Amino acid sequence: MLAAAAALAAADTTTTISPSTNWGTWDGWGTSLAWWAKEFGTRDDLADIFFSTKTTSFNGTSVPGLGLTVVRYNAGACSWNSINGESMVVSPKMIASRQVEGYWTDWNSSDPSSASWKWSADANQRAMLAKAKARGANRFELFSNSPMWWMCKNHNPSGADDGSDNLQSWNLNQHAVYLATIAKYAKDNWGITFNTVEPFNEPISSWWNGKSGTQEGCHFDVSTQAAVIPALRTELNNRGLCSTVVAASDENTYDLAVSTFNGLGSTAISAMGQVNVHGYQQGSGRRDTLYSLASGNGKKLWNTEYGESDATGGELASNLILDFRWLHPTAWVYWQVLDGGGWGLIDADNDAGSVGAVSQKYFVLAQFTRHIRPGMSILDGGADNVVAAYDAAGQKLVVVAVNWGEGQYLNFDLSKFSKPSVSGAKVLRWQTKIGSGDRYAAYSDTAVSGTKFWSWFDTDTVQTFEVPNVVL
Repeated sequence: MLAAAAALAAADTTTTISPSTNWGTWDGWGTSLAWWAKEFGTRDDLADIFFSTKTTSFNGTSVPGLGLTVVRYNAGACSWNSINGESMVVSPKMIASRQVEGYWTDWNSSDPSSASWKWSADANQRAMLAKAKARGANRFELFSNSPMWWMCKNHNPSGADDGSDNLQSWNLNQHAVYLATIAKYAKDNWGITFNTVEPFNEPISSWWNGKSGTQEGCHFDVSTQAAVIPALRTELNNRGLCSTVVAASDENTYDLAVSTFNGLGSTAISAMGQVNVHGYQQGSGRRDTLYSLASGNGKKLWNTEYGESDATGGELASNLILDFRWLHPTAWVYWQVLDGGGWGLIDADNDAGSVGAVSQKYFVLAQFTRHIRPGMSILDGGADNVVAAYDAAGQKLVVVAVNWGEGQYLNFDLSKFSKPSVSGAKVLRWQTKIGSGDRYAAYSDTAVSGTKFWSWFDTDTVQTFEVPNVVL
């Protein structure tokens, strides 16, 4: 028995968790409601699955809720009315589920109580917004993929015909008015206070093209962004929303985000309080440079959109850990929780209104979202395959680790903590296999030994551990 115990203690790899490096207080995990909630926004079972931590039976599968607390709500850019003979132009390749109805239907009046505003629009997305809040979501972001169609040069909210800046110069401030008015109306009438407002979506990218676009989108030159950001700050202040933060610029990659930030200028940077970025550069890009820029300028940093077509969860786990290791965001948002082609956490067709199987990727993400919770401090996990978070109130340490190589024991050293739990303390663990196999399976077979604990990891395995009674 002693020899067996000694063999177990000799783990193949040892990682030391560092309590002295704090990469921020976790704000939460989230999703964007467009486009999936436009179709499925009235469904309570989906609200339970994504925005609570309770277990829900779904299509014959027992699904542990993700407990998402960050909700991104898309202010639509479409309406189907005519104004003095002018109407919205629709791209020939537009996908219907990606057209989101907007509220400001014409330029006649900026008064939200006038006939120029249609507050009954986008009912399903708003329904899911309310359901998310009822289940505990507490951080809300309002974002825009495009200005309202009538603010666009070609009246096409999918982009200019040549991919250039599509916001009419005389409507620059109107775009800010639109978003600030929605934020004020939501607070007064929906019971939703938007913590942040983001006026752009991948704005510097040139693929927003009215001739071939399949979704709402708009290119904004950096100079236009630099003008919209302070205008939005002013319009929010004018409506008494002084604590609502302006976020920007939701560029597609880390490197584009660095370039845009460096070009915004001091006026725009002082008017924004949060840097948003998308994670589509995946394994490339200078995450560390963007973090340095954001933190050096006193800005919060969120990864507000991530997605890919790998339903196994392998790419998600890899890129998520890279974000924790180098980007240090305090929130992380999955783009489409319902979608086809491997993109969704649950397979779905947003145009046909059908939902299918829960992917393995869902259960990989659950390893993170159900345990790294809002208010926890993000620590240095000590290795490129380890994430650590600390709950000061509960004196609990959370460790999430992935093994990409051959099966091995991973050993976790807590000796740098002032109190690394007591020897013999039970460590709860959960396991998901990347690709197929265990789906968030719970085990209670691990314990602290001295200042360490360890577990066997098969190839392509994610495990989460909760260690009790740990003091920094």
